[in-house]
Amino acid sequence: MLKTFLKPGWVLMLLFVVAFSYLAFSVLAPWQLGKDDDIVERNENITHAYEADPQPIDQVVDDDGAISGDEWSRTTLKGHYLPEDEVLLRLRPAGSGPSYQSLVPFRTDAGLTMLINRGWVSAEEGNAVPDIPPAPSEEVTITGMVRSNEAEHKTAPITQEGYQQVYSIHTEQVGSLIGADLGQDYIQLSEDQPGVLNAMPIPQLDRGNHLSYGYQWIAFGIMAPLGLGYFIWSEIRERRRLREEETAMQTLDADVESLPSAPMSSSTTNRELDTDAAAEPEPRDPAGSADSAQQRAQDSRSTSDTHSAALRNRSRYGDSKPDHYAKLKKRRRERY
Repeated sequence: MLKTFLKPGWVLMLLFVVAFSYLAFSVLAPWQLGKDDDIVERNENITHAYEADPQPIDQVVDDDGAISGDEWSRTTLKGHYLPEDEVLLRLRPAGSGPSYQSLVPFRTDAGLTMLINRGWVSAEEGNAVPDIPPAPSEEVTITGMVRSNEAEHKTAPITQEGYQQVYSIHTEQVGSLIGADLGQDYIQLSEDQPGVLNAMPIPQLDRGNHLSYGYQWIAFGIMAPLGLGYFIWSEIRERRRLREEETAMQTLDADVESLPSAPMSSSTTNRELDTDAAAEPEPRDPAGSADSAQQRAQDSRSTSDTHSAALRNRSRYGDSKPDHYAKLKKRRRERY
């Protein structure tokens, strides 16, 4: 039995189940559950930000312009835009299709320069840059949400249609393009503020399906070993049933071989035996004949059932299992 489960097919199945369960518990489930935790934290921060009044910028970020509290906190800045240093975030989906987002530095009265995302404008036909109104240059007070800096995109910035264009809001990269020392994080401008275009939408406070996905991966990681165990149990059960049928066939074969046989060497002998049998009819016993016929029918049904079971096993295991019935029939034909 052990040799059966050491075959390549079973070994590969075992390795696959172990690898799948390991990935389900250590990678896939934590990935989905972690995304759910991030969404829950984001929703809580957004809800808290709208429940609280906007805070001055120096209470939301540190001296380097990095977030000192929670992301999505609302803040106010007093100062002026630097519209000549505008950079576009290239072809990021917003609204109903690809768009360009306007990134403009804003210098506060305290001397801190923060990058402002003024919002989006839909791309024109062929992904051309649309007409983007410039930011005001006079002193203004604006309100927005502080956002964490994005990772630097692997695609290098380009200059096209009169604008420097980037693929991510990475303040260090934007600062190197315009030659300005920007704060580490940036501000997403709210609606109805000076210089806003189409304000970036606030994410839906929807938890999504990540929690259920995480539980599903845990369930899959449990079901895979259980499924393998079921297949092993089924294989063991079928092998035991096959051994029982082979034992029964060997017993039946031995009984047939032990039956006496009367060899007949010539056709003359056959004719003589036939003549004697015709001349001297055997006495008939109605009761014994009925019992004998019933016994033969019962033996025939038993043999047929065993033969059917053997055929099912041959269809499962192929020619690797001997067909004892074929050998038995051959011996009967040779004997009679």
